[in-house]
Amino acid sequence: MGLSAFVLHLFLCSFALFLSASSWELDYKIKALQDADRILGLPGQPPVKFRQYSGYVTVDETYEKALFYWFFEATYQPEKKPLLLWLNGGPGCSSVGFGEAQELGPFLVKEGPSIVFNNYTWNKAANLLFLDSPAGVGFSYSNTSLDVQGDNMTALDAHTFLLNWFKRFPQYKSSEFYIAGESYAGHYVPQLAEVIFDKNKNSTEDTYINLKGFMIGNAILDDETDQKGMIDYAWDHAIISDGVYNSIKKNCDFITNLTEECWDSLLKYYDVYKIIDVYSLYSPTCPLDQPFAKSTKMFAVPKSLKTIDILHRIPAGYDPCTMNHATDYFNLPDVQAALHANVTNIPGPYVLCNNDVNSAWQDSATSILPVIKKLINGGIRVWVFSGDTDGRVPVTSTRYTLNKLGLNITEDWTPWYNHREVIHFPHRDL
Repeated sequence: MGLSAFVLHLFLCSFALFLSASSWELDYKIKALQDADRILGLPGQPPVKFRQYSGYVTVDETYEKALFYWFFEATYQPEKKPLLLWLNGGPGCSSVGFGEAQELGPFLVKEGPSIVFNNYTWNKAANLLFLDSPAGVGFSYSNTSLDVQGDNMTALDAHTFLLNWFKRFPQYKSSEFYIAGESYAGHYVPQLAEVIFDKNKNSTEDTYINLKGFMIGNAILDDETDQKGMIDYAWDHAIISDGVYNSIKKNCDFITNLTEECWDSLLKYYDVYKIIDVYSLYSPTCPLDQPFAKSTKMFAVPKSLKTIDILHRIPAGYDPCTMNHATDYFNLPDVQAALHANVTNIPGPYVLCNNDVNSAWQDSATSILPVIKKLINGGIRVWVFSGDTDGRVPVTSTRYTLNKLGLNITEDWTPWYNHREVIHFPHRDL
């Protein structure tokens, strides 16, 4: 079992819900809606026994806004498994193109382009739902102009999506529900959880969502500690010199907007990542002569320390060009037809990360810690984890941020070995 699958297994352990058989007896109209979204097979797909569905759920009729989802039933006894929603960040990057196709979904893209079965797929432990969010990301769309987007609108639209999705898949309505994500989903996941938590207080049976917890990895959570940890991590891993490090520490306070001196110091830091994959320090980069290869380079330099720009998220993996394969695969017309995707003929080709969405982002909380504290106090289970070779939202940032929470340590850090490889899990009261 891979690390990510093991993390999910631990998180969900002992929380499977046992539904009565009657809850899975569907009205014929509901069954027809599900059958319309049923995927019978994808180009290059290996045979599987679990069912999968994909399509659109309208979240705002006025703005003609619809979000695209891809759902996989659990590989075994889906009626007894929890439901987990996965969100990728950006803002502007596709959960289908990254989370499903390159990380934790049942089908991983490969050169060809084609897909192979992922032996570490998370739907071995849960029913798995991927959502392209907000509108404009991946195959999700709005037929009206979206000049301004941000955290609040994304959370509210995702909540509306869930309410409408449960109408289409009512057999999962009472399942224990979890949310997980990475990177800028450090905003998406807790903020969506907060909306659910608040609205559940005055909900009806039709609008109640059985939220139990959420999990976020290498997550953007707090502007000050995220930025400070990013610089400290780079220095500690010999990515930048003492001179660059000391200059940044002297000129940047990571709270107020950029000064000219801080900007000049940061430019020297950003230059280093033009030749190193910031998201996986010790992995090779995609050759420059490959299409889309430049997208594996450092994200665009932010205009200020308050601006989050984490475009072109490249998950760690064996193929540094996997992003290319995913882009090629989801641009195939027969793939889009099988997924019931791109039904409105979205202008331009499918892209993994939408720069227009990112540049229109106006509403971004400076810290998510108050939300996390509120949900912890409300009894929501929280797991924050961090990979140790991600330089963009590094484990150093995660440590600084969790320390800000001021929680008690119930079990201190200890090394855990798996096949002679040490895997680190800090334990805190979350």
